[in-house]
Amino acid sequence: MRPWLEQRSGLLTLILVAIATLRIVSTYHVFANTGDEPAHLACGIEYLAKHVYRYETQHPPLARAMAALGPFLAGARPQGREKFVQEGMALINYQHHPELTLDLMRLGVLPFFLLACFVVWSWSARAFGKAAAVLATGLFTMMPPVLAHASVGCTDMALAACLGAAYLALLLWAEDPTLRRGLIFGIAAGLAFLTKFTSIGYLPAAAALSLFAYLATARPTVSEVMALARARAASFGAGAVAAVMLIWCAYFFSFGPVPVWGVKLPAPEFFDGIRTAMEHNRLGHPAYLLGQTSSRGWWYYFPIVLAVKTPIAFLLLVAGGTFAAWRHRTNLAYQLPVAFALGVLIPAMTSHVNIGVRHILPIYIGLSVLAAVALVELAERSPRWGAIAGTALILWLAVSGVLAHPDYIPYFNELAGEPDKVLVDSDYDWGQDTKRLAQRLRELGATSVSFGGIGASDDEFLQEFPGLPPIHKIHPLEPAEGWTAVNPTLWRSVEYGLYHKHPTVKPWFEQFPQFLHERVGTLLLFYVPPGAFRRVR
Repeated sequence: MRPWLEQRSGLLTLILVAIATLRIVSTYHVFANTGDEPAHLACGIEYLAKHVYRYETQHPPLARAMAALGPFLAGARPQGREKFVQEGMALINYQHHPELTLDLMRLGVLPFFLLACFVVWSWSARAFGKAAAVLATGLFTMMPPVLAHASVGCTDMALAACLGAAYLALLLWAEDPTLRRGLIFGIAAGLAFLTKFTSIGYLPAAAALSLFAYLATARPTVSEVMALARARAASFGAGAVAAVMLIWCAYFFSFGPVPVWGVKLPAPEFFDGIRTAMEHNRLGHPAYLLGQTSSRGWWYYFPIVLAVKTPIAFLLLVAGGTFAAWRHRTNLAYQLPVAFALGVLIPAMTSHVNIGVRHILPIYIGLSVLAAVALVELAERSPRWGAIAGTALILWLAVSGVLAHPDYIPYFNELAGEPDKVLVDSDYDWGQDTKRLAQRLRELGATSVSFGGIGASDDEFLQEFPGLPPIHKIHPLEPAEGWTAVNPTLWRSVEYGLYHKHPTVKPWFEQFPQFLHERVGTLLLFYVPPGAFRRVR
C-alpha cells in the first residue's frame, strides 16, 4: 500500500485532519466551561485589551491570548472583577451569549491542533516517507486525549503544537545549521516557552536525549564533536537572541522588578510566572490515583496515566515502534521519536502537580511517529498478515474513539475499570458536565440542588450559565434532602474538605450509596426523599 498512500498523501492527510476538526468542533455545544477556561479567558482579555499581564502569571500569554481573541473581537472587555476566575465567568456571561463566547474561545485553540498535525506529518515524511506521514497523522488525529484538549480553550494543545514545532525546528537546524534555520528554531522555541512553562524543561530534556542518541549512533570523535559545535555556535546564538526578543516582545517590552526575587529584569511577568510555577510544583496539588490521595503526587503517575488514557491499540503500535527503534538502533531517525517522548515523560515524572494527561500531551506527537513506524514495518515484513493486523489495530483505535464521542475528556481504555476510581480532575471530571446537569435537573423539576463545582465559580454565574437552579453548598457530613450533585474530582481528591480535616471520616454520599439516583455525564446525582435519611439512621 506504500505507493498508493504516497501518491495520495496530501489528500488523505487533509481528509483525516478535516474529520478530526469536525469531531472537535461538534463537542463545543455539548459542554459547559471547564474549570480552567474562565481563568484563561480573563487573563487573555486583560492582555489584549489593556496590554498588561497581571491577573495570573503562572501560564505565559500566547495560548490565553489566542483563546481570548475571538471573544475580544466579538466585544468582550474587562469587567473589573478582583479575582481572575470570577472575571472569566463574568466575561462568559455578560454579553448574554455564553455558549457563543465559549465557542469563539475554543476556536482559538484549533490552529494549534492544525499546527500539531503539520508537525507530525512533516517529521514523519522527512524521516520515514509520506506513507508513514499519512499513518502518523491519522493516528494522532484519532487520539481521544488529543481531541479532548483540542476542544477546550486551555493551554495544553498549544504546548503540544509549539513544543513539537520547536523540536522539529531543532532537528532541521542540527542537520543544516544555517542562520535562517537557527532563527526559525529560536522563534519556534520562543513560541513554545510562551505557551507553558513546562516547555522550558521538556525542550532541553528532549534535545539532550537526542544528542545522546546521536553520539550513540554516529560515535563521533571528540574533535568531530567540537567541530560540529563550532559550526553551530553562531546560528544557535542568533536563534537564542530571536527567542529572547520574541518573549520580551510578547510581554510588550516591559521592564521592572520580579516579585519576591527583588531584581529588575526585562519581561518581569515571564520570570514571575516561572517563579510561581516552581512554587506551585514545590507545594504540590491535591491529586488522586488508584484510591490514593496526595498533594505531592507520585513518580509513577504519568506512566499509569498513559497506560489507561491511551487506546490499547495505539499502545500496542507504540510497543511495536519501540521494538523497531531497537532493531534499527544504529539509525538515528528511529531514535528521535523515542528521545522526544522521553524528554517529555521523564521531567514530568518529577512533578508534584499530577492532575492530568494534558500536562504531557506533546508526548503523543512522538508516539504517533513511533506507532506509524510499527505499521509500516508490519506491512513490509509480512505484506498480507501484517497489513491485516495493522488494519485491525487502526479500526480498533478508530472505533474506540468514535464510541467515546463527544466525551473525550473522560475517555479511558478497557484496562481502566471504573474510571473515577482510577483518576479524576482533567482526566475525568473537569467541570464540563454542568450543562448536562442543568438540563437533567430541569427535566426532573428540581427547584434547588446541593452542589460544589470545579473552579470555585460563584453560584450566581452557575445559575445564569449553564442554568442550574438555586444552589446550596455541599456539607459532606450532613446529607441534604432533595437533589445533590457530587463532583468526582472534589470527592476523590479532597472529599469536600474532609481529606485534611477528618481523614478517617467518609462523606455521607459514600456511606449511603443507595441514594444515588443516576450519573449525569461524570457527575453523580443523589436524591434523598424528605425524611428518608432519618429512617436510614
